[in-house]
Amino acid sequence: MATVMAGNTTPSSGNRRPLGVMLVAGEASGDARGAELVRKLRQRHPSVEFFGMGGADLRQAGMRVVHDIARVAGVGVSEVFGSLRHIWMAYRLLRRLLLEARPALLILIDFPEFNMRLARIARRHGITVLYYISPQVWAWRHYRIRQIASSVDAMAVVFPFEADLYKAFGVGTVSFVGHPLVDIVKPDRDRETSLRGAGLDPGKLTVAMMPGSREKEVASLIGPMLEAARGLSRERDVQFLLIRASTIDRSDLEQAVAGSPIAVRIVEGDTYNMLAAADLVWVASGTATLEAGLLKKPMVIAYRLSPLSYWLGRLLVRVDHIGMVNIIAGERVVPELIQDEVTSDRILAETRRMLQPEIRSAVVRKLETVRQRLGPPGAPGRVADMAMTLLARTDNRTLR
Repeated sequence: MATVMAGNTTPSSGNRRPLGVMLVAGEASGDARGAELVRKLRQRHPSVEFFGMGGADLRQAGMRVVHDIARVAGVGVSEVFGSLRHIWMAYRLLRRLLLEARPALLILIDFPEFNMRLARIARRHGITVLYYISPQVWAWRHYRIRQIASSVDAMAVVFPFEADLYKAFGVGTVSFVGHPLVDIVKPDRDRETSLRGAGLDPGKLTVAMMPGSREKEVASLIGPMLEAARGLSRERDVQFLLIRASTIDRSDLEQAVAGSPIAVRIVEGDTYNMLAAADLVWVASGTATLEAGLLKKPMVIAYRLSPLSYWLGRLLVRVDHIGMVNIIAGERVVPELIQDEVTSDRILAETRRMLQPEIRSAVVRKLETVRQRLGPPGAPGRVADMAMTLLARTDNRTLR
């Protein structure tokens, strides 16, 4: 492995080495957010050299990827145990690289169990740390806020309530930068064009299914959703589309849909246009609820875990809601079905309620408030500005 240029040393020749920035993302969403940030930083300071852990998006943005996230990404307890060897190898590699290259700045994106270990190493060796998209300590493991305060120099948080929480515990610099999804969750086609392009009728009521991005999640939710689709089709002239996450094998969805008497069109690679074209969304709890919320779509959120995982979660989680749109709103704007509540009958009942004109209008108004609370567009640029400020503090020259 070639040596990466460091940013904190000055060669004896007087020629300055390029500033080195190490960036670590451990999941697909972090890879995408990291790529946005790298591009913004390059605009501000083209000579910065980026290296670290990421995937295709960061590689395309110009970062030197020394370890690919495909080798460490886990989606549940059993998957993480299966990836432990790769996670440990990645940690050892990045720890050694951090200490040898001594970058001017370490940028950590989400992936808390892994990244907090690197943050502590960096702090002990005087390397500045910027954490972007912080661990959700407000939901569980509240005690970790003090650990973050002792290991991180600055935090760029994406939810409005996080800034005050971290500041109260003494984190050095905390800025609410807005949510990066605000920039990217927007359709570029009208409803009629999107539906006709997918072979669907723009004149029909359209329900979108988003059963998740993890195999076990999809397996637990697709059945009740398809059964609810059959029930709704008996009552209304309705059509259904199923938005495939890139992490889910299309053949698995095709097999599930083939067993249903109701026609369901599987769509992929055009998530925001198809989501915007829907009248209602049945969605797994997670980032997709924010995507639907940003498009102001009434939804029914479903969440189902193994009995053991759910029991442990009930002991640890401290929030009143599971859907991010409801957490941000501070109230139950859209229905949440959890565990045994995830049945076709309950999905159908909540769908009937969401389709009532007065309730639908009220939900859309509240989702507009949620969008406003996520801040204005431009989150990656604001994080890049924070990074530039930190680089200026750790480097002995004026950045141009």
